[in-house]
Amino acid sequence: MIASIDVDPQKTFTPICPGELPVGGGDQIAPALNEQARKARFRVLTKDAHPVNAVWVVGSHDKMLAPLEHANADLTWVSHAVPGTEGFETIPGLPEVTEYDHVIWKGVEPDLHPYGACFHDIQEKLSTGLIEWLKAKEVTTVLVGGLATDYCVKTTAMQLKLHGGFDVWVNLEACRGIAEETTETGCAEMRDAGIHVIEALDEFSA
Repeated sequence: MIASIDVDPQKTFTPICPGELPVGGGDQIAPALNEQARKARFRVLTKDAHPVNAVWVVGSHDKMLAPLEHANADLTWVSHAVPGTEGFETIPGLPEVTEYDHVIWKGVEPDLHPYGACFHDIQEKLSTGLIEWLKAKEVTTVLVGGLATDYCVKTTAMQLKLHGGFDVWVNLEACRGIAEETTETGCAEMRDAGIHVIEALDEFSA
């Protein structure tokens, strides 16, 4: 059984919201995500859902990526993906939230800033239930796309592989990365973990 996961395809990670965390081309991946979903029996959506008073929030982009001593918030970021704002919304071209088979909201607590969709905490102790839901549906293969390749996509794929034991495929045409260097490093990490990192969906075989 195959599941397709749309990782954080939200306006906050696109040029639609330049004041948040815009990823170049992040608003253009809906067609590729929709195409990949047609290969799957189940479709899952994950969304960042961050409070405005999160411990990692800083006021400007030049203050980002400073290390923090919090156990489950490792770096500073500008405020993004706040429920009720435009940045929280999914990008144009995707289904309504209620049309997905399962939805994970993550990062709701002010002192938790997870990247992966399988755990609420960076220490990977508190499950979101995603792995358990996929196993309950007898899913064995997972197609992953979304934003951004070098952070939430990578971490979600690694968690699905290492903690769930799924056959994981990351479809790069359905992803966009924040930076070329970290994207290349992230793809290498995923390949080393046994994840299939493919340039396009026609490379997928299950």
